[in-house]
Amino acid sequence: MTNLKKINIDGIEVEVDGAMTIIQAAEVAGIEIPRFCYHERLSIAGNCRMCLVEVVGGPPKPAASCAMQVRDLRPGPEGQAPVVKTKSPMVKKAREGVMEFLLINHPLDCPICDQGGECDLQDQAMAYGVDFSRYREPKRASEDLNLGPLVKTAMTRCISCTRCVRFTTEVAGITQMGQTGRGEDSEITSYLNMTLDSNLQGNIIDLCPVGALTSKPYAFTARPWELTKTETVDVMDALGSSIRVDTKGREVMRILPRNHDGVNEEWISDKTRFVWDGLRRQRLDVPYVRENGRLRKATWAEALTRAAEAMKGRKVAALVGDLAPVEAVFSLKQLVEGLGGTIECRTDGAKLVAGNRSAYAGTARIEDIDTAGGILLIGTNPRIEAPVLNARIRKAWLNGAVVGLIGQAADLTYDVHHIGADRAALAEHVKTAEAAPPDAKPGVVIVGQGAINEADGEAVLAHAMRIAELRGAKLLILHTAASRVGAMDVGAVTEGGLAAATEGAEVIHNLGADEVEIAAGPVVIYQGSHGDRGASRADIILPAAAWTEENGLFVNTEGRPQLAFRAGFAPGEAKENWAILRALSAQLGAQLPWDSLAQLRAALVKAHPVLGRVDEVAENPLQPVEMKHLGKADFRNAIKDFYLTNPIARASSVMAELSAMAKARATPALAAE
Repeated sequence: MTNLKKINIDGIEVEVDGAMTIIQAAEVAGIEIPRFCYHERLSIAGNCRMCLVEVVGGPPKPAASCAMQVRDLRPGPEGQAPVVKTKSPMVKKAREGVMEFLLINHPLDCPICDQGGECDLQDQAMAYGVDFSRYREPKRASEDLNLGPLVKTAMTRCISCTRCVRFTTEVAGITQMGQTGRGEDSEITSYLNMTLDSNLQGNIIDLCPVGALTSKPYAFTARPWELTKTETVDVMDALGSSIRVDTKGREVMRILPRNHDGVNEEWISDKTRFVWDGLRRQRLDVPYVRENGRLRKATWAEALTRAAEAMKGRKVAALVGDLAPVEAVFSLKQLVEGLGGTIECRTDGAKLVAGNRSAYAGTARIEDIDTAGGILLIGTNPRIEAPVLNARIRKAWLNGAVVGLIGQAADLTYDVHHIGADRAALAEHVKTAEAAPPDAKPGVVIVGQGAINEADGEAVLAHAMRIAELRGAKLLILHTAASRVGAMDVGAVTEGGLAAATEGAEVIHNLGADEVEIAAGPVVIYQGSHGDRGASRADIILPAAAWTEENGLFVNTEGRPQLAFRAGFAPGEAKENWAILRALSAQLGAQLPWDSLAQLRAALVKAHPVLGRVDEVAENPLQPVEMKHLGKADFRNAIKDFYLTNPIARASSVMAELSAMAKARATPALAAE
């Protein structure tokens, strides 16, 4: 740190950066200062006054610790460190007064408020408030807002901390919320009563320190002390956001973000937060076999016997879906290749290069975006493909980073230099990079799946790597499938891609690949959790656990192995993915050499040591791919509908409603005749 200053807080002397505020210095010293409006990831508003402290030798009144920097404090008469008190009689009286003011208009809704048990106002009223009020006037009432199907409002409870306004404006990049009026008439409102148009809007539920903004789908279903809380990771996109899954009995009741500075900070997308109702619907809970063109229920013994009979002595191909854990992919690869078959995880046709980790996991960390001087997006729309990553790019842009885009023009919530939409613009940019000196401040090149899932995908990847090499930038491959990097790590690929893997196949073992059409002909064994496209094409269905119902390893888009933990149990007779494959191998007489998940993981890490370094991003030196001829077409983005990208999301009624709203919003309004 530069510009270090000493400060004495409640007798504890600490040395901190002079740019830090008193409230941040107090956290370094391990001293708690109450706050409502202050949040470390938002701009400073200084409007709740709960964080008042006494600055010794300063003005004879309390100071807002969130807005006063350490370097502005006056040292003692003999040059001693400035002294701040957080527990003096002046501070105690000020906090009690602030709390009394806040509660003048706050309704006594605690018994029916969803924030009850997790409410900052409750906690701080107990810790810092008084047990009486001198006010007898009627409480103020406010009209509730309609912010859409996700956020439930009770604006009479609002204490005007403006966290929701600052988040939507600064992080989400939309300008639809604000505060109007003065004094008693001030209120938080939305512009022209609009519903919020952002994939990150659910985060304002976590930010609200009172019960003014709560989760609409979760409303009145559970109290926090009834829930079992499991820390795990998200698989709705390839970012691998840290989340907490809260269950009541066997049911998932809600999903909340966890803090992880290297991945998602403390935000998650709306799909991650609200997809949980899809875990209850259209579930496969018993095995099925097809007879006379119709699927009928079967026992596990019958289904596994049928599957084994179908696979014996035939050419078998395996397809890996977007939500498969690494252990299942590794097991399937061992099983199928032991039978002389093939396996393929690149079901969308992405031209990722196996064996070259820099060509599918990139060389950048997600947090490199924070310090990037320039960011180049190629064939991607991160606002749809990874909304939390997009918020990080926006933060870098606010800090001065220049963002360029080669691909479809879109509103990304920040200013973008649109270089061009086609391959010619990419080739021209390589020439520009060859002529220019490397960037003084390292940048990041972000390549989307839309850029590399066409026929010339490998050439596009080679050009992107060339730009990164010339500019001295890092490369980030932005995946859309949570299972893809892990599957590439274990080598679940066939030379020639999907067409080569399935060519002449008599049996296809489909591990949850619902985004691919399988032509008539081969026998299809579908192993998955939902009755989606893959199940409707299947001849044998083996019901599997969803990602919240089994322990599994996932590798995120930057190549960081992460553990997902079981939060509940699979419905009916559904089993864990690795266990199904272990049982099937025994039926085939080609038994896999493990009887537990621990033994399987030991074999997995022995074969692929990088997967044993959980929550670490391995250094991948850039290994350029051979430059090939580019096509001429425009780049197309990989995702058309953000809300319906996988079977769990397609089973969710909340996601269906959000998808319909997004389509209606994108349709041009017709003028009245």
